[in-house]
Amino acid sequence: MSVELFPRPSDYPEEIGKLLTEQRLPPLGPGRPNEAIRSRLEKAKAAPAVLAGLWLYHDFLDEAHSLAQGIPTPTGSFWHGIMHRREPDYGNAKYWFRRVGRHPIFDALQEAAAELAREEQPLHPSARFLVEQSAWEPFRFVDLCQASADGSVPHEMLCRKIQAVEWRLLFDHALNEAALR
Repeated sequence: MSVELFPRPSDYPEEIGKLLTEQRLPPLGPGRPNEAIRSRLEKAKAAPAVLAGLWLYHDFLDEAHSLAQGIPTPTGSFWHGIMHRREPDYGNAKYWFRRVGRHPIFDALQEAAAELAREEQPLHPSARFLVEQSAWEPFRFVDLCQASADGSVPHEMLCRKIQAVEWRLLFDHALNEAALR
């Protein structure tokens, strides 16, 4: 089984799919907002958790943050945690992941992360949890992203791929919660 990193626009309602045609591998940091799509994002109509994901997909952290902090659900807290992890504000990211609790996408995320990590051999000791964990450990992933971003661990690309899968799974979940699919 190969892990699907990017959303397929044809899997989504047309208006949403048009906002996902560009394959974007999220950076470990804030990235550069995709200004070419800003006006289309501003006009998009969807549930706040879907919109937060769309803004985050295009590296608009401030807009994603504004939306996520108004969503009092585990999914809203999850978007909030991802945004702070990318900011980077690792302590605040962990705060929001504590508020997530056990999210419905954790099992699929754990399986996908393990598969991606197995392809990445050899793994640095701090990344071995990805193949050994029996449940998704968001706090350890925050730590791995931090260590990879500062260059002390050689797994930047692995973390970026896991973030892409995390985004796709959470976005699909947000759409399902909003009953748009």
